Amino acid sequence: MSDAATAEPPLTPEVQEALAQLIGGTSKVLSDQELGKKLSQGRPLRIKFGVDPTAPDIHLGHTVPLEKLRQFQELGHHAILLIGDFTATVGDPTGRSTARPPLTREEVLANAATYTEQAFKVLDREKTEIIFNGDWFRKMTYEQVLKLNARVTLQQMLQREDFKERVAKGTEVRLHEIQYPIMQGWDSVELKSDVEIGGTDQLFNMLVGRDLQKEEGQAQQSVICMPLLEGLDGVKKMSKSAHNYVGVNEPPIEMFGKLMSISDELMDRYYLLLLGAARDESLHPMEAKKELARRIVARYHCEEEGKAAREDWETRFSKRDLNAADLPELSASGLGGNVLEAVSKVFKESFNLEKSNGELRKQFITTGAIQLDGEKLTDPFADFPGQPGQILRLSKKQSVRLS
Repeated sequence: MSDAATAEPPLTPEVQEALAQLIGGTSKVLSDQELGKKLSQGRPLRIKFGVDPTAPDIHLGHTVPLEKLRQFQELGHHAILLIGDFTATVGDPTGRSTARPPLTREEVLANAATYTEQAFKVLDREKTEIIFNGDWFRKMTYEQVLKLNARVTLQQMLQREDFKERVAKGTEVRLHEIQYPIMQGWDSVELKSDVEIGGTDQLFNMLVGRDLQKEEGQAQQSVICMPLLEGLDGVKKMSKSAHNYVGVNEPPIEMFGKLMSISDELMDRYYLLLLGAARDESLHPMEAKKELARRIVARYHCEEEGKAAREDWETRFSKRDLNAADLPELSASGLGGNVLEAVSKVFKESFNLEKSNGELRKQFITTGAIQLDGEKLTDPFADFPGQPGQILRLSKKQSVRLS
């Protein structure tokens, strides 16, 4: 038989267009050709994205794979949001130097309720199937667990970078942690997933799913790895622990202000990963950044809030009219003591930021950044003179109105 007779038929223009959209912004796809073949089948594919709700809130970094899942939804595919109510009680060891502290099932379910509600700011609620992996894991007998473990080797599991590093450093690896990739892989078998979406740090676990599906006689899932979103600092992965995050439930004005602090280089990444589009090169970078912030606020709140947040930011920082801005209010009577003490309290109570005394003195007070109605407060140990009605400016992006 000739090669021409056995060659795969070319992808239709419609499939080529869908494939190009779906691989856009990804870090790795296993593989483009395999995904193209699945898209050519003309049926809704089962798209899996699993989350362990170890915290109640999500930030923009969490939305990157959710945005990819939404793209599949818009193309008519079946989106499955898998809640790891069982795996979350074990704890994903990915990227960890120590074992995660265990959560109770009650804590996990409480987190799941708020997590999914926030996820529906991205996903179409009516087109999303919510499944809990405790539905099958809690029914397994110990004999079934042993048979599942027999399908992999310890050497395979220790190929994970985080496990290898911990063993090399003499740091303990708990046996329950080694179960995690096996459980995530078995989720794919239970769901008969055609595609799994995850971060680049989940590649090992998703490949285990492919292996287990093959052993079960299922078609192997395609794997889509999404990049990990850098935080506002442009260096570390976005996370609450690094204090470089934007929460999807944050107030519109606060969300807008945080996004305006990113670099021009990071702005391009945010456009691609959070909006699925390239920025308009015809716009001045400052205008493009305002549009990015407006669109993200509108996405997680509404169009009116996006517009209002932009207008407020421009009033504060472009027009320099703080008196007309919608500022947080704080009682002046509670800010007794010296300038250093007052400023520390304002940062903590109005912006939930902990600043050391040394940082406040060197970076804010002695530099003249702290201003009360335009007057610089440069002596950290002088009595704080704030009165109701005055505006205390902490930085270019943070001010409060005293009441």
